[in-house]
Order: sequence, then C-alpha cells, then structure tokens
Amino acid sequence: MGNVPNLRFPEFSEEWKKMKVSELLDFYSTNSLSWEQLDYNNGKIKNLHYGLIHKGVPTMVDVVCDSLPYIKEESMPKSFTLFKEGDVAFADASEDTNDVAKAIEVVNCDNQQIVSGLHTIHGRDNYEQTIIGYKGYAFASDSFHKQIRRIAQGTKVFSISARNFDEVYIGIPSKEEQTKIAKLLIAIDKRIATQNKIIEDLKKLKSAIIEKEYTHKTKSNSHIGDFIEQTSKRNKNRAIQNVLSVSNRQGFIQQSEQFENRSVASDDTSSYKIVKKNNFAFNPARINVGSIARLTTFDRGIVSPMYICFRTKDTLFPEYLDYYFETKQFFTEIQKRLEGSVRQCLSFEGLCNIPLCIPTIEVQQQVGKQLSTLVQEIKLEIDFLELLQRQKKFLLHQMFI
Repeated sequence: MGNVPNLRFPEFSEEWKKMKVSELLDFYSTNSLSWEQLDYNNGKIKNLHYGLIHKGVPTMVDVVCDSLPYIKEESMPKSFTLFKEGDVAFADASEDTNDVAKAIEVVNCDNQQIVSGLHTIHGRDNYEQTIIGYKGYAFASDSFHKQIRRIAQGTKVFSISARNFDEVYIGIPSKEEQTKIAKLLIAIDKRIATQNKIIEDLKKLKSAIIEKEYTHKTKSNSHIGDFIEQTSKRNKNRAIQNVLSVSNRQGFIQQSEQFENRSVASDDTSSYKIVKKNNFAFNPARINVGSIARLTTFDRGIVSPMYICFRTKDTLFPEYLDYYFETKQFFTEIQKRLEGSVRQCLSFEGLCNIPLCIPTIEVQQQVGKQLSTLVQEIKLEIDFLELLQRQKKFLLHQMFI
C-alpha cells in the first residue's frame, strides 16, 4: 500500500496524506536575542533560544516552560508573536546535520508568554490539519530528518530556512490516528522523564553516602601512601594484547573504544605497564578531570608507560579507596598538589601525600558492599532508560511516513 507507515494501530487502514511543511504551517518572525539579553529570574515574556532545543528540551515543551529565561525589559523586541498551543519551533542551524530542524511543540503552556528566539523558525498550523501533540513527534521522525539532511546547507555549520520547507513533506493521518500516536509517545516521554529522575535521585544518594562516609575521616596523620604501593611491571614479552585507557566517565576501557575504533598504541608494547584486577591507574595529566580508576572489567591488561599504576596493601580494601576518589575532598587535595605550568600533573608522590584515615577492614568492606549494590542498581536503571529510549527511537522510525 502507498502512503502508510510500517507500524500502526490495527484499527486504522486508510492512507495518510502527504503535505509540504510550507503548506501545513504559517511562519512568524523570530528575534535574535543573545544569552546576555536574557534573565532567568525576572521578566514578563520568556524566550526560546535554539541552544535550549539542542541541549535537549523535549519534543513537548511542558513543565520545561517554567525553566525558560525571560527577556530583559530593555531588550524587548518592538514586535513579536507569542506561541500558541500546538505551535512548533525548529532549530535552524547545527554543526550536526542530525540536529538541523530539531523541533519542539508547545503543549500545556497556556499560562506562559513565550516567543521564538535566536536561530529558530516559528511555525503554526492555522488550518487545523493536526491535533496538538502530534507535530512535535512527526518532526522528530526519521522520515522528516532524512529529508532535512538532504537539503541542509553549509560546511562546518549546517542550516535551513523557512523556504526549505517547500521541499520537505510530512505525513498526516486522520485526527483519531494522530491522537493515538501522540498519546503513546507522550506516555513514553513521561516514563523517560520519570526514569531520569529515578537515576538522578539514586546518584544523589550515592554521592551523599560517599561524602558522609569519608568527609569526617580527612583529619589524620595517615596518608594514602601508607596504604598503597606502586606497580611498574612491564609487558616485556608482549604476551598481553589488551590495551586499556582510563576514561574520566567509564573508568578502564579498551583503547579502541576511547579513540573511535582505532588503536593509538605503539606497535611495540613491551614497555607498557601491566595492570591486574583491582589495580589502579591514572593519567598524571588528566587526574584533575577524574581520570583515575580501578580495574574491574578485565582480569588484566596493559596501559601506556605514561600511566601511574598502583595497588592497595592488605590493610586497605580496594573498593573503599575507589569510592574515596569520588569525594569532593579528594578533588580538593589534588588541586593543592598539581605541578607544572603548561600542563599540570599529579605525581605518585603527590598522590601518596594526600591525607586518608581508614576504618577497620570489616567496615571498609561493609561500606564498599553498600555502595557497590547502589552502583549496580543505578546501572540497571540506566539500562532500562536506554531500552525506553530505543523503544521511542524505533517508534519514531516506524510510525511515520
């Protein structure tokens, strides 16, 4: 059959209409106010800047309306068009062709006065071809963005204008089918928002436990160096081929992952340092951004000779030290010990001089187990969030033409 999506609700069978976006929407002038002309605290009229669309304002502007900045009184444009329910704003430029014409639809913002700002295109369906809530998802669909990628202009920054919408089509089913599609995707978006809040709260709980556990144990005559020893065993016979790097977000990862499926390791890895499970390593020039980690995902691997590697002594449980490295106190102590003018580094001696008081090994294990259980729970919630996001992406690909 012709103009129908691959996936739809079983009660619908008729073909969809295809309309040029320029025929569906009327376009209104927007302002070019910069961030300096906006204020998050005071004002009467709020401004939707294209940067907010790119930062991840959802398809539907709902409670997000409350977080938009106001236009400063002295910067107020002489003429402007306020958003109405169901209006759409497109970001007209991006360095990524996938984000050109990224759109949001204004929903549930009846009590808000909002105008469309810098690098946006403001469109309105004055012909009532669509129900409120449908357009935002239609303009997020793969079929729409494939057309945009074809016509986006530029080299480093890609852009479109309202005139380009003469060349772009959108699929429009009956209003009953639009309603069912919108309700389904809105429900998924709300579940994604809830899932993000669950993850955020669990991360806050983890941080609070870490700070409570370690903050009161910073005044001590003992130091990290009392509980660790450096390891510098080399891969002399090149028996180990698992080349690792330390990421500030993911910890130990295979080097090919960090450098986009290409290896930057030397052909001769005989001078590379061997790390074993529960050993630590850090990049002296990147520890200030968190590039320090404990090896947990592999039994062993090798890292560049520039890394500093160490392990804990029997009196210090590796997990206990691992979580200490996430504290604000540790970051503060690092800043005091960085050396160098162009690129500041932390030496092994500097790390060893950081104060650290530890409880009994039994308490360390108890704290480590508690936090590890929480970390595992966070991971499960993140995995579920990814499933929700994949589900939404699949539906945006399959439910539109």
